[in-house]
Amino acid sequence: MTDATSADPEKDAPRDTPWDRLSGSPQDFAEGVQVENSGDFAAVPDAFQRLWTPHRMVYIQDGQQPHPDDCPFCIAPSMDDEKALIVARGRYAYVLLNLFPYNSGHLLVCPYRHVATYDEATPEEVAEIGSLTQVAMRVLKATSGCDGFNLGMNQGRIAGAGIAEHLHQHIVPRWALDSNFFPIIAGTKAIPKLLGEVRREVAEGWPVSTA
Repeated sequence: MTDATSADPEKDAPRDTPWDRLSGSPQDFAEGVQVENSGDFAAVPDAFQRLWTPHRMVYIQDGQQPHPDDCPFCIAPSMDDEKALIVARGRYAYVLLNLFPYNSGHLLVCPYRHVATYDEATPEEVAEIGSLTQVAMRVLKATSGCDGFNLGMNQGRIAGAGIAEHLHQHIVPRWALDSNFFPIIAGTKAIPKLLGEVRREVAEGWPVSTA
């Protein structure tokens, strides 16, 4: 027979659960809801866990396309460089900071003309987009000490283009230790520098002869 006095009070204490920190019980919250055992579903289990992000359906279905008369990449060149976050202007294309950056120093290279896809760009625009991209990479290396880059163009809404009607190339600097799970688990991207500060650093580091 076990001596009641020898029981471990910590071991025998009721376990705290997230439901204990809410008013009501799991049964209260689930009242009227039919609960099914996922083990009975018609599926084959695998080693993956799922992080459901239904909030992204708003973006997937509706996107973030502006009205054709309000294209930000057409409006930006008519504005002051500092206000428009422009770091350099060429003859056929210009460079500006992404207003919603993935990383500090995330740049966009845009032609002045309102064309949607890369195949619509003229040889002159293609050449200048390429040369501005090269200069941007050199400037970002010098000003931020980045270890690499992601370069790319999303062509069309189906491919995820935020502003699908105006061609733009992304230049995203990357660092060896800049990865974390914030964007996935919290819908949050950690950006250590303000846009104005980054714009000033990149603009001041841009060679005058290429602008």
